[in-house]
Amino acid sequence: MSFFDKIREGLKKTKEAAGGQLNAVLANFRSVDEELLEDLEDAMVMADMGAALAAETTEELRQRAKLDNLQTREQVVDALCDILAARMTQSDGLRLSTRPSVILVVGVNGVGKTTTIGKLGQKLAEQGKKVLFAAADTFRAAAADQLTVWSGRCGADIVRHSEGADPSAVIFDALSAAKARKVDVVICDTAGRLHNKQNLMNELSKMNRVIERELPDADRETLLVLDATTGQNALVQADAFNEAAHLTGVVITKLDGTAKGGIAINVSSRLGVPVQYIGVGEKAEDLLEFDAREFVRAFFE
Repeated sequence: MSFFDKIREGLKKTKEAAGGQLNAVLANFRSVDEELLEDLEDAMVMADMGAALAAETTEELRQRAKLDNLQTREQVVDALCDILAARMTQSDGLRLSTRPSVILVVGVNGVGKTTTIGKLGQKLAEQGKKVLFAAADTFRAAAADQLTVWSGRCGADIVRHSEGADPSAVIFDALSAAKARKVDVVICDTAGRLHNKQNLMNELSKMNRVIERELPDADRETLLVLDATTGQNALVQADAFNEAAHLTGVVITKLDGTAKGGIAINVSSRLGVPVQYIGVGEKAEDLLEFDAREFVRAFFE
């Protein structure tokens, strides 16, 4: 199955709801008039792109229709895809050129952080990189055990402490081990921090200080994992984590289980950081590198 086919299949529920409405609006296309623009705006809101983004996109389409004299459905779809893709921060892939490089993975409980780390570790291992997992979620009893299972699957090293240990101490030991073992990438799991718990956000800042002190010149990525099924609530989480952790990218999970696929566009536009991966299934190969244009195009196919 090609990347586009996986995107299209993963967005099946979004396509059936919002995409279906977008295509229904355009099915009997005659001209870009106010009725069409209003219907398109409503369909984008339904897809969880957000009212503000939908309104801005509609206005830009209105202007482009005048400037470029859009006269066919295909021209309107192309223009919409261009506008929406341009709203998103484009990804050049993860920056992992130093040895070691560090990926810090953050997010609230239940979004799929640990599973995402396992899938990402497997992808990097398949690229020939030596990976080490830092099991710094010391609050959830099964987190380190789950990460240990993934380390066995993909041949990654793992550093873990006992339940309730200081997460920053886990990070310190993991970085020390990475330097000694010539590891390429350290992927750090973190506890499912609630966005309104300031003490847990402070702990995240502490971990960042450890990384900065131990590997000041290393390439670093801070990825926020968001559950697409939470819709607009994901934006609240994204804003809080971006303030606390200075995000470099987002991973959207469970896109195959929701009609709210437009949240990926909304989050990237709002934060000004790229969506790096999307999850459209349970297998490691279902964690897909994100392509904004193909993602948007899937709404109309």
